Amino acid sequence: MARKKKELPLLSDVEILDVAAEGNSIARVDEMVVFIPFGAPGDIADIKIDRKKRSYAEGHIENLSKPSPIRVEPRCEHFTLCGGCRWQHLPYEFQLKCKQKQVEDALQRIAKIPFPELTPILGSENIWEYRNKMEYTFSNKKWLTFDQLRSGADFPERRAAGFHISGAFDKVLDINRCHLQEDLGNRLRVFIKNFGMEHNYSFYDLREQHGFLRTLMIRISSTGEVMAVMVFGEDDSDKIGELLTAVAENFPGITSLLYVINTKVNDTIADQEILLFKGREYIEEEMEGLKFRIGPKSFYQTNSRQAYRLYSVARDFAKLTGNELVYDLYTGTGTIACFIAPNVSHVIGIEYVPEAIEDAKVNASVNKLENTEFYAGDMKNVLTSDFISQHGRPDVMIVDPPRAGMHDDVVKVILDAAPKRIVYVSCNPATQARDLALLHEKYDIEAVQPVDMFPHTQHVENVVALTLR
Repeated sequence: MARKKKELPLLSDVEILDVAAEGNSIARVDEMVVFIPFGAPGDIADIKIDRKKRSYAEGHIENLSKPSPIRVEPRCEHFTLCGGCRWQHLPYEFQLKCKQKQVEDALQRIAKIPFPELTPILGSENIWEYRNKMEYTFSNKKWLTFDQLRSGADFPERRAAGFHISGAFDKVLDINRCHLQEDLGNRLRVFIKNFGMEHNYSFYDLREQHGFLRTLMIRISSTGEVMAVMVFGEDDSDKIGELLTAVAENFPGITSLLYVINTKVNDTIADQEILLFKGREYIEEEMEGLKFRIGPKSFYQTNSRQAYRLYSVARDFAKLTGNELVYDLYTGTGTIACFIAPNVSHVIGIEYVPEAIEDAKVNASVNKLENTEFYAGDMKNVLTSDFISQHGRPDVMIVDPPRAGMHDDVVKVILDAAPKRIVYVSCNPATQARDLALLHEKYDIEAVQPVDMFPHTQHVENVVALTLR
């Protein structure tokens, strides 16, 4: 006979003390630490424990007895359900303080090396409609909220176009309006959803892996150009032509209308053929007169205006005089490399993804930058002592690794190369702090500048300038 699962407690009148990791808030009950989503410091709430471990527990707010005085009204009707903007209930100035503290705590607790006072975080000029890229999923069975389930009502119409529920591959929340991208994105998504319903197209079944309408990616550049990539789960040329013709006619501002036929199990289109329906195969971003071509598979920072500020900080921290050889590690599509190229003698970019390197070469060519070189391959395999002997010892290194940070072998080569300056750009202050502790063997931190790329989320970018001791 199966053992009955122990009922977890409801804790009454708990005060939420602070923000915590992953965008949660934190409370203490006796000796137990409790992590709670969507709480605000100063809230008094009844907390239902959902999961209990030896040293901590996770719960949710069952009843908000006394809201924190700092709480603000979330703009989005999908707040707490979507999970994408976990801090909408916190004032933006308070969000910035939390992100600044996140960077400082990582340096203190993980790096444990001397660092100067942090420069105040650069907040985003736009805290709504700031994203240049959004991705939506079509589903034949939209996720029902607990309130909807408890109502006992029937919901015969279950087709949806929206976001995956966090941690659930087969659950999609139908979105009426998202405030993270210009409203054109909402109007286009809703148009395609309604067109599909009116024409009785099948919406994708995420469990059974079949259906016609699958995913949609929308990119809107700061130059006003628009890319839409419609992904179909079935190869039906008549339906594809019918839908995309309607999209083109109703949204003439789309400058790049593309589509993909993806019949494999996962949603990624990185290994799929992209087909052009109308317009160009790319859109363009612009920084200081430089143009950057962005294709459907290209990486580009999703907050265009803050990307310019982030790269400007990196350039300033590099203290370029025009005579330097610069290595740009994890160069992606060469955005930073091209951005600094007019200010250096030569720049070499290295990136794992071959397609990104091809984009980088195109961007350099479009901007007539003849002092750039780009190489594709695993960083720890490309950046070797032999590579440095062949291409020259860098005066400056700019590194912008993924969230996991740098491989130990890469750190070792950087230490052996011993550039006079390193500029470390990171989207994860924790792994950045870990790497900074390793680099401290030869380097001191000169300056630290956090930059907020993603308002209403817990994520923060950080730029650190290092000088050779």
